[in-house]
Amino acid sequence: MDKRLPFSILVGLFFVLFAVLLVVVWVPLDTDTSYVEKVRRRLVIGDALAPTVAGALIFLGGLLTLLQTWLTRPGGEYANQPVDDPRLTRTNFIFLAAFLGTVALAFSVMAWAGPLAVALAGVGGEEGYRVLRDTAPWKYIGYFLGGTGLVTVIICGIEHRFSLRAILIGAIAAAAMIAIYDLPFDDLLLPPNGDF
Repeated sequence: MDKRLPFSILVGLFFVLFAVLLVVVWVPLDTDTSYVEKVRRRLVIGDALAPTVAGALIFLGGLLTLLQTWLTRPGGEYANQPVDDPRLTRTNFIFLAAFLGTVALAFSVMAWAGPLAVALAGVGGEEGYRVLRDTAPWKYIGYFLGGTGLVTVIICGIEHRFSLRAILIGAIAAAAMIAIYDLPFDDLLLPPNGDF
């Protein structure tokens, strides 16, 4: 009987520990400000917010990996389900290419939907999108459409079918990110608005 830990448990434990070290040790030692700072009666994002959010997402991914391994162990809820071949196959590379293509397309929509909307509406004068990049609704168009599309396509790819539920989840996820990152802060530009 093989007593070695499954690779997925090692991966899950690695990322859980890495996330804890990131948030508890690395971020406090490497940042000058906290999560949020108050500057002249305005809330601004501190240096620690972005890496802490990244650490929390890494921690969640590690926990989900451990949970999946626990559920598929002998006696677990999904123990009798077939296990995929762990070797890399042509299908893996096709999936990776499709995923990276989806991300690239979504980022392109994020970058160009706002400027295109401004150009079609004929607003912004000679400067175009640059003067409106921090003005509602123009600053939200690209981020909302690209974010909604990205989440929707990923859900549809995983479920192997198109659904209105996937679009709704994508729209809610994009709107939630806008609400979390843009609405509380006056000086934050949603990506990729800072590039214009």
